[in-house]
Amino acid sequence: MTLVDFHLHLFSRPYFDALAALSPLPGTPSERLAQAAAKAQIELPPTELATHVARWIAEFDAHGVEHAAAFASAPEEVPSLAAAAVLAKGRITPFALVNPKAEGAAERTRTLLESKGFRGVLLFPALHHYELSAPECRELLGVLDAHSAIAYVHCGALVVKLRDLLGIPRTMDERFASPLHVLAAARDFPNARFVIPHFGAGRFHETLTAGAQCANVFVDTSSSNSWLAQHPDKLTLRDVFARTLDAFGPERVLFGTDSNTFPAGWRRERHEEQRAIVASLSPAAIGPIFRANALRLLGRP
Repeated sequence: MTLVDFHLHLFSRPYFDALAALSPLPGTPSERLAQAAAKAQIELPPTELATHVARWIAEFDAHGVEHAAAFASAPEEVPSLAAAAVLAKGRITPFALVNPKAEGAAERTRTLLESKGFRGVLLFPALHHYELSAPECRELLGVLDAHSAIAYVHCGALVVKLRDLLGIPRTMDERFASPLHVLAAARDFPNARFVIPHFGAGRFHETLTAGAQCANVFVDTSSSNSWLAQHPDKLTLRDVFARTLDAFGPERVLFGTDSNTFPAGWRRERHEEQRAIVASLSPAAIGPIFRANALRLLGRP
């Protein structure tokens, strides 16, 4: 069976360059990047975007990935992701990181949706310090609603390892990271689709509440789900899938890996683990979770 990965970061060179420019560490941006990459044991992507995209497509082909929803993880990466989607010839649907508080954010998003092939946005309320249900978000959410577009809303714990390695101060505020804020926004903008990644990244019970109460709230299964180690209920990933299927049903659960850098590439082990769990709980849910739900939300046949 072919797969759709609903959560992948392209991490092209402009993303790394943007973070290096923010770093207070000594040295040139190139020197900072080289040091951070060595510590993280990752490869920096080439400056040639076509080479980087071709490597991802080779990964897709090797692992049976039909399509992926991919993020521009910094505003500076948006042009690269738009170009990457064209180079990928239908294998990538692009999403842009957006700060709703930034001037002109709603109009820029409208342009991305209407003329650049983007299907939605990635939002980090804890990083940019806003509640999704707050007045400053309504213009952006109105644009998403008018286009029946998608908002990934990162909730719960947020740690960006590369930012830490580059010495960029942590400014995340988890007061803004509740999935219940997603619930309020989803009720006000029913045509938009809201996706909570990583099962809520530690805010699991609030994620279940949002999913149970609002039909346009979805959840994705992406990442290593390391938040489980700190969860007070001592949950296993199988427990998480079982409770998620009860609250959301199989039609609102989306498989994702959170793949992002090389040499790790596409995270096959996450797919194998999650697929085995779903097969043990509800074999009929495999098709929706690992392919059909994503194609429906992305507007693909």
